[in-house]
Amino acid sequence: MDAYRFLDILEGLGGTFFSGVPDSLLSPFIDAVAFRYGISDKHIVAANEGAAVGLAAGHYLAASRPAVVYMQNSGLGNAVNPICSLLNEKVYSIPVIFVIGWRGEPGTKDEPQHVYQGEVTLPMLDLLDIPYAAINSETEDLNSVLQNFRQHLERCRPVAFVVSKGAINIDQKITYASDASLSREEALNVILDDASTDSDTVFVCTTGKLSREVFEIREQRKECHERDFLTVGSMGHSLMIACGIAFAKPDKWVFCLDGDGAMLMHMGSLAVAGVHKPQNLVHVVINNGAHETVGGLPAVSAKLDLREIAASFRYSRAFRVDSKAELSSVLSKLESIVGPVFIEVLCNLSSRADLGRPSTTPIENKDSFMSFLSGTEKSR
Repeated sequence: MDAYRFLDILEGLGGTFFSGVPDSLLSPFIDAVAFRYGISDKHIVAANEGAAVGLAAGHYLAASRPAVVYMQNSGLGNAVNPICSLLNEKVYSIPVIFVIGWRGEPGTKDEPQHVYQGEVTLPMLDLLDIPYAAINSETEDLNSVLQNFRQHLERCRPVAFVVSKGAINIDQKITYASDASLSREEALNVILDDASTDSDTVFVCTTGKLSREVFEIREQRKECHERDFLTVGSMGHSLMIACGIAFAKPDKWVFCLDGDGAMLMHMGSLAVAGVHKPQNLVHVVINNGAHETVGGLPAVSAKLDLREIAASFRYSRAFRVDSKAELSSVLSKLESIVGPVFIEVLCNLSSRADLGRPSTTPIENKDSFMSFLSGTEKSR
C-alpha cells in the first residue's frame, strides 16, 4: 500500500496529530508523515511509546479528535501502563489510532529479540482490548475495517493497525544528515583501543547498530567477545544493566555504550546512576541527534547538551567531545577520576552499508560474558 494512501486513511479516521518512536519497518509511513507534517506541533517524536500515548491523550482532551501513535511492536511494553490506566473505557475512555510495526511476525525471519515479541503481539492487543487489523503486502480493501474502526473510535476506544514488513511503500525517501565529522564506528574504535590493554574493563552496548559495530570491530581485530554484553533489545535499559554489573563488580571498569535515543527513552536512569554513584561506571552516549538505526528520524537530543544534563544528575564528571583526539584525551584521564563519568560523543549518521549482525546467539553472549565476570572465561 502506498504510504500516502495509508496516511489519507488515517486522516479520514480523524488522525491529524502524530507521535511515536520510529521503527525501520514503518519507515515509509513515517517518511510520509514527515514529508506532510515535518517535525512540528502536529508530529512529535516522543521519548518513548508511553509518552506518545500521553501526548495522544492530551491532544484528544483538547481537540476532541483521536491522535495517531506509531511504534514498533516492542514498544507495546512501554505503552501498556497508559493504555490500561488512561485510555481504557473503564478509566477515561480515550480513542487513539495505533500504527504498530510487526517485527518478528510468525512465519518470517527476524532477529532474536523480535521473535517472542512477534509471537505475542496480537495476543497482547487482545488482552488490552484493542481491536486491530493486520495489514500486509496483499491488503487492498480496508472498507469493512474502517467502518468497524470508526464505530470503535466513536465509542472512544483505541484501535490498531498492525503492519507487516513490506506492507507500506513510498517512492520518496528522506535523507537525514548531521554536521558532525566523527562516525559512531570511529568513536567505538577509539574506545575499544583505549580499553584493549585493560583486561578488567567490560562493555554493555545498547541495542541497534552500535552493538553490531562493536561485534564486527572485535571480529576484524580477531578479539574475543566475552567482555561485551550486546543488549540486542530492551531499548533504554543498558545503563541500568551496566549499573547492576558495576555495583556487583567494583573491581572492574564498566562502560555503558549508549545512544542518544535510548538515553532519552528512560532518562530517569541517569538520575539513579548519578545519585547512587557507581565509582567504576563510564557512561558513553553517542549523540547523533537521530534514531539512526531505524531510519534517521531526528530526536530532540540534537537540540540538547547531554553533558549538562548528566552534570545536573550528579555524575562526578561530564565531558562533551566531537573528535577522536578529544575522546582519547578524556579516556586517558579515567584512571584518576572517581565515577560515574559521562562522555557525550557528537557523531554523524553514517554507518557501513555492509554492516553485519552478531553471529552468536543472545544466550551464547550471556554465558560468555558471565563466565568472564566470574573469571572462568578462556581466551580463544
